[in-house]
Amino acid sequence: MNRFILLFTLLFFTLSVEAQDILSAELFMRQVALHHPLAKQADLQINRGDALVLKARGGFDPKVGGDLRQKYFDGDSYYSMLNAGLKVPTWFGIQLEGGYDQTGGQNLNPEFKTPEDGLIYAGLSMALGKGLFMDERRAALRQAQIHLESSKVKRQLLLNQLVLEAAEAYWKWFKAYNSMLVYEEGFALADQRFNAVRGGAELGDRPYIDTLEAGIQLQNRNLMLQESRMNFKNASAYLEVFLWEDGIIPLELAATTIPPTMDNTESSDVEFRLLNALDTIGTNHPKLLEYRFMVEGLEVEQRWKNEQLKPTVNLKYNALSTPVNGDVFSTYSPSNYNWGLEVSMPLLLRKERGNFRLNNLKIQEANYEIASMEQAIRSKAEMAINEWSTSFSQVNLYRRTVLDYGKLLDGERQLFNGGESSLFMVNSREMNYMKAKLKLVDLLVTNHMAAVQADFSFGSMGTIVQ
Repeated sequence: MNRFILLFTLLFFTLSVEAQDILSAELFMRQVALHHPLAKQADLQINRGDALVLKARGGFDPKVGGDLRQKYFDGDSYYSMLNAGLKVPTWFGIQLEGGYDQTGGQNLNPEFKTPEDGLIYAGLSMALGKGLFMDERRAALRQAQIHLESSKVKRQLLLNQLVLEAAEAYWKWFKAYNSMLVYEEGFALADQRFNAVRGGAELGDRPYIDTLEAGIQLQNRNLMLQESRMNFKNASAYLEVFLWEDGIIPLELAATTIPPTMDNTESSDVEFRLLNALDTIGTNHPKLLEYRFMVEGLEVEQRWKNEQLKPTVNLKYNALSTPVNGDVFSTYSPSNYNWGLEVSMPLLLRKERGNFRLNNLKIQEANYEIASMEQAIRSKAEMAINEWSTSFSQVNLYRRTVLDYGKLLDGERQLFNGGESSLFMVNSREMNYMKAKLKLVDLLVTNHMAAVQADFSFGSMGTIVQ
C-alpha cells in the first residue's frame, strides 16, 4: 500500500484529543501550499531563475588560454609561435587583456617577430559604436536577472491558483459534511416520531394511517441521508487529491477527520488589509508584475536592437614590454604599443530597423494589455469584496432565521403532542427547519469562498497561508 493515512500529526495546532479530529481550513491550505507537488514545482521557478542568472554571468568570466604553433622541415625550424594570455570582460563593455608572446624561426613572418625574451602585453579592447551602451552579454545578464524576479512572481501565481482550488475542495467538503449532519438530525427526528406514532397506534391513541405517513417520511429522510453520506465520501476523496507529504507521498484522510460544524464556524468579514490594498493593486498584483517584467525584458532587448543600428567601431590597444631578468617595467616605454581600429556598417540596415520596429510593437501591445488587465483585476477585486461583505451580513441575518424556524418547530411539536396539530404540519415545520439549516450552510460556504476569491483576486492566496 503506497498511500499513507493523514493522522492526527497534521493537526498539531490543536490541543485536546477531541479537537485533533477537526481539520481547519487554515491548516489544510497550509499543508497544500507547503507539500503539494505543484507547490514544489512552483519553487523550481526560482531555482530555474537562479540557474539562468548563473549562466548569464558566465559571459563575464575571465578566460585564460594559450596557443603554441611550430613548424619543422628538413631539420630547419621554420617558425615557433607561443602565446599565452588572460581576458577579463567587464560590465562596461571594456575587455581587459594581457599576455605573453614569444616567437622565433627562420621563416617567421616579420610582423610576428618578438625579442628573444618574448614580449609582455597588457591593454584593452572596447566598442565605440555598436555595443558601447549595451551588448549581447550585458543584455543576456540583465534579462536573466529580470527573469529571476519574474520567477518569484510566477511562483506566487502558481501557488495562488493551487490554493484557490484547494480552498474550493475544502469548502465543498465542509458543505457536504454539515449537510449530512442536517440530514442525520432530520432522520433521527423522523425515526423518533415514527416509533412514537406506531406506539400510539398500538395503544389506540392514534389512527394507523398516521403510522403509514410517518413511515413514508422516515423512508424519504433515509434516502436523503444516504445521498448526503455519498456526497461527503466523494468530497473527502476529492480533498485527498490535495494532501501530500514533501510533494512525493500522497496522504489519506483518517476516517475520524472532519471539518468544523457550522455552529463552530464564524462568518468572515472583510479585512482592512485588502481594503487598503485596493489602492496599490495595480502596482503589487503578481499578474501585472509578471507583464511588467516582460516589458522590462523587451526594453532591454530594445536597447540591444537599437545598438544594431550603429556602426561597428572596435578599438584595441596594448602596451608592450620585454621582460629582463623577470622585470617587466625596466624596458617599458609609452612608445612601445600596438593598436587597431575596426569600422564597418551595413548600408541599408533593413533587417536591423525591422527588428527594432517589431520589438517596439511588442512593447506597445504589452503596455495596452497591462492597462486593460489592471482595470479588469481592480473590478474583480471590488466585486469580490462586495460579495464578501454582503455574504457576511446574510450569514448573521440567517442565523436568526434558523433560530426562528427552530422555535416554530418546537411549538408545532408541543401542539402535536397535545393533539392540536397534525403529522403533516409537524413534518412541514421540520422540512422548513432543515431547509433553513441547509441554506445557512450554503451561506457560510459562500461567505468563506468569497473571502478566498477576494484574496485570489489580489493574488495573495499563495502568501497568506505560508
